[in-house]
Amino acid sequence: MKPIRTFTVAPSLPESLLHLKELAYNLWWCWNPEAIALWRRLDPVLWDETYHNPVKILGTISQKRLEEKAKDDAFLANLERVYENFTDYMNEEQTWFDKKHGHRDVPVVAYFSAEFGLTESVRLYSGGLGMLAGDHLKSASDLGVPLVAVGMLYRVGYFKQKLNAGGYQQEVYPENDFYNMPITPMLDANGNHSRVTVDLPGRTLHCLLWKLQIGRVPLYLLDTDTPENSAGDRWITRELYGGDTETRIMQELVLGIGGLRALHTLNIHPRVYHMNEGHSAFLALERIAVSMERHKMSFREALELTRAGNVFTTHTPVPAGIDVFSRELMEKYFSQYYSKLQISWQEFLNLGWQDNTPKGNGFSMAVCALNLCGEANGVSKLHGAVSRKMWGDLYPEVPFKEIPIDSITNGVHTRSYVSTEMSALFDRYLGPRWIANPGDQTVWEKIDLIPMEELWRTHERRRERLVAFARMRLEMQLKARNAPPSEIARAQEVLNPEFLTIGFARRFATYKRATLLFKDKERLIKILCNPERPIQLVVAGKAHPKDEPGKNFIKEIIKQSNDERLRRHIVFIEDYDVVVARYLVQGVDVWLNNPRRPQEASGTSGMKASANGGLNLSILDGWWDEAYNQDVGWAIGTREEYENLDYQDEIEANSLYELLEKEVAPKFYDLSKDGLPRHWIKMMKQCMKEINPVFNTNRMVAEYTDRFYVPGDLRYLALSQNERKGARDLAAWLEKIRASWGRIKIEGINGETSKEHKVGDLFNVEVKANLGGLTAEDVKVQAFYGLMIGESGELPDGEIVTLEKQSNEGDNYVFKGAVPLKLSGKMGMAVRIMPNHKDLIHPFLIGHITWAK
Repeated sequence: MKPIRTFTVAPSLPESLLHLKELAYNLWWCWNPEAIALWRRLDPVLWDETYHNPVKILGTISQKRLEEKAKDDAFLANLERVYENFTDYMNEEQTWFDKKHGHRDVPVVAYFSAEFGLTESVRLYSGGLGMLAGDHLKSASDLGVPLVAVGMLYRVGYFKQKLNAGGYQQEVYPENDFYNMPITPMLDANGNHSRVTVDLPGRTLHCLLWKLQIGRVPLYLLDTDTPENSAGDRWITRELYGGDTETRIMQELVLGIGGLRALHTLNIHPRVYHMNEGHSAFLALERIAVSMERHKMSFREALELTRAGNVFTTHTPVPAGIDVFSRELMEKYFSQYYSKLQISWQEFLNLGWQDNTPKGNGFSMAVCALNLCGEANGVSKLHGAVSRKMWGDLYPEVPFKEIPIDSITNGVHTRSYVSTEMSALFDRYLGPRWIANPGDQTVWEKIDLIPMEELWRTHERRRERLVAFARMRLEMQLKARNAPPSEIARAQEVLNPEFLTIGFARRFATYKRATLLFKDKERLIKILCNPERPIQLVVAGKAHPKDEPGKNFIKEIIKQSNDERLRRHIVFIEDYDVVVARYLVQGVDVWLNNPRRPQEASGTSGMKASANGGLNLSILDGWWDEAYNQDVGWAIGTREEYENLDYQDEIEANSLYELLEKEVAPKFYDLSKDGLPRHWIKMMKQCMKEINPVFNTNRMVAEYTDRFYVPGDLRYLALSQNERKGARDLAAWLEKIRASWGRIKIEGINGETSKEHKVGDLFNVEVKANLGGLTAEDVKVQAFYGLMIGESGELPDGEIVTLEKQSNEGDNYVFKGAVPLKLSGKMGMAVRIMPNHKDLIHPFLIGHITWAK
């Protein structure tokens, strides 16, 4: 029987405990150890049963327990202290942003992401992209960046993983209970649940709006599960990355177009929009449409205005990972929408069209974002280079290093991953600035003040906790599979809290090569089971439900771990999530990562291990390619890339075995007379000193703010002044450039090529050009010069000198300049003409460049 009414009944909070509700509905608590301890102290049993969910605790705790705590002076003092810290944080007068860029009363930035990993009880994430997004919001809050975020509220989120007796992954989809999550419905002026609409073929989709508060940063979530929608449409936001390609395009319409409408409905109008991956790229189209309607602008005018404040971060190093939608799907979902933009259907498709992708010809969300965003970046230095190579065809004739895709290396929110014990150690010896300013190198230099004995004992306690946790989870897994009692009992015998412990945990995509360590099983057994230097391995990770090769990797590891010789040395922990990750990165001695270079965009789990003193053993890919040196960890192989993948696996597996046998294990078990592995501890300290101040999201968000957010905000503001005159003038100038560019000719180049030149000389250059109706102020004439490489006569890299106008007769101009000769060898020089305007973000974005032939 279905109820005719539903309502919620919760215990009544005594007046002395009222602050608990405010604390429960702000995720500030999840990166503050004293606040976490407060919730555990309120009811330790419920803390575990609710999977660390304060809102659910308050909804289910007994009235008797509340009354007891309301009279517990020690608990009340703890609550008062936590609440005071919380209010001080929320009301801080001069944040980092305020001090550097001035206070802003309204949000400057809107950050869009399909997933957010914030804490274990809020399941709106699947993996690294979501965890990075969650850390971005936490650091934005810490730094006081005026930022709001937009995502989707999934009914089931990502799946929970179960393995059968044979090790095959099965997926379970428990539903999120919105009324026991720290989310609140956004209400309109009449007290009704706020909503926005998105047009779908033949119908209107209604999206409810919710809010999740992360410190100072609000995250607004869209939810299509409302009776106004059809049964099928209610499922659009049911599952993260679920369904087919048509479900995906509908989800991305909700996120991009619906997300922008949600902010406008809430009267939130940032000038900068940051797209975390291409899932939200449709918001760039909606920004153009809104600007055209509100400000009576043409498509080109609105494009230049909005592009000034659009930022795109790509996390994908392989074309197969990009969302691409067929012409048929685009016609189905945009045949009515595109007319708003007052451009032709082909012009609309060209905004994102790409031929010959792994998914066929279609509308690429990454191409759309690159075309409509003023700034774009990869997430490590290596990934920036990979992205420039991957998308180079979009920028014909642009030198590789000048392709307008930059890089900002990812980081982690340090305080969210450092163990309570290690945090206490940092508090004692580093002082409070490691929390307030984790990017300050001088703070981490104080790591040397920590006595070796104290650091090692702290780390050993975390390893002991990891072993206890792994045994507990293994026992639960075996019971769930109805394993024999004898096998369940043996779960308490796996691992040893004193053995060298290696962690390997990540999404089980094939390029991450989870089974590389098992390439030579007999050699691995010899290494792990060495009686003098034993090693143990804790593994975790999920494969995408449709990724059969990834599932087979898990199955293979389970099979290997069941070998009688390895049973006590290898454990696979099911259902990898924030909790499992926390135990692993806080407790392992070594973090192993062996992707196929260069397919790891960044990776962040190794950074979390480093924050706790764990050492990385990794392929030189992603972030480790720029972080590695022999004082902080180990590199598997070299930076070589292979065509024969089997040969690559053989070479790099052998390198991994060699390192374990000859470097890692000997150093770990090299004990001084006092029983301490002093050389190992020295590496731990050096690792934390070098990695922690750089690879954290406070540094990362500050970099986004300084390089993209604030400049984008100022650009947008400048173009908006005087009824958006700057944007209109820029668009008109670009029309002039497009009309005239084909008439530009470089008619002569004079240079002193006949005589011998020496380092330190100046090479004088004169260029004669017909500008075809443009003026010298409309262009830059540049010499591009450098060392010539190989027999092809290419200039792979070069330096630039801008030449100055000397004279002109009508359209015929003379430009002159001098090239400084800094290096010896065979030099080459090219000459080019590019558009030049004070409001152009990157001249290459508009696709006009003329080189001398």
